[in-house]
Amino acid sequence: MARAVTTQRKAINTTLAWAIGLLIFFPILWTILTSFKTEAQAIANPPIFIGFDWTLENYSIVQERSNYMRFLWNSVIIAGGSTILGIIIAVPAAWSMAFVPSKRTKDILLWMLSTKMLPAVGVLYPIYLLFIQLGLLDSRIGLVIVMMLINLPIIVWMLYTYFREIPGEILEAARMDGASLREELLYVLTPMAIPGIASTILLNFILAWNEAFWTLNLTAVDAAPLTAFIASYSSPEGLFFAKLSAASTMAIAPILILGWFSQKQLVRGLTFGAVK
Repeated sequence: MARAVTTQRKAINTTLAWAIGLLIFFPILWTILTSFKTEAQAIANPPIFIGFDWTLENYSIVQERSNYMRFLWNSVIIAGGSTILGIIIAVPAAWSMAFVPSKRTKDILLWMLSTKMLPAVGVLYPIYLLFIQLGLLDSRIGLVIVMMLINLPIIVWMLYTYFREIPGEILEAARMDGASLREELLYVLTPMAIPGIASTILLNFILAWNEAFWTLNLTAVDAAPLTAFIASYSSPEGLFFAKLSAASTMAIAPILILGWFSQKQLVRGLTFGAVK
């Protein structure tokens, strides 16, 4: 009887998981399908799900109109640079909070997290003026700094959570053996927290890749990433849905491929320390 109930519960959970997964994936699927339609078919009412004329015209037009590789390279530099810089800053910060906590450690963590609740538009004007004064407007370096700062609270929080699962006695033993702080971080702590660090890198790379608000407001041409590439297909005359879908598909394809191949590492890192 118990086995039958367990089997039934597993079947229900599996069905719900597939239903939720398909519901989440449907907008991506619809975007991909729309990219192969003509503009008339893309705005047809009722929508055409199957039975439309497949065409690569939208991709050809997008390729001719825009330098896709330049946008792609900007996205790689901005997302990768901000993630690396954030990790370099966050590892020592998370280490100190996890292994040398103070009375205010929890307050600092909560304050850092609260900065994510601030509407970005509330600080756009001063940052925009600051970027003009420093000559960072429409520059990759400027966007790397901004992306790092807006995602730094998440990086610190995630690393802090992972580091808390590592026994402090191991680090104490390393100190007793004469390890310096640098050696402790590089050769003891980092190898033990590789799953957590890897998942943090992947998640923050995705967040930086998908960020649109700051990239659209702080770039124009030179440093414009793929989010600006997508936005360029919105014009005063209206939206060209088929071409917009083609541009969106080209923009999300690299990150979808990365997520597909690194999903095991991501799940492993997100569940790091969950089971002892």
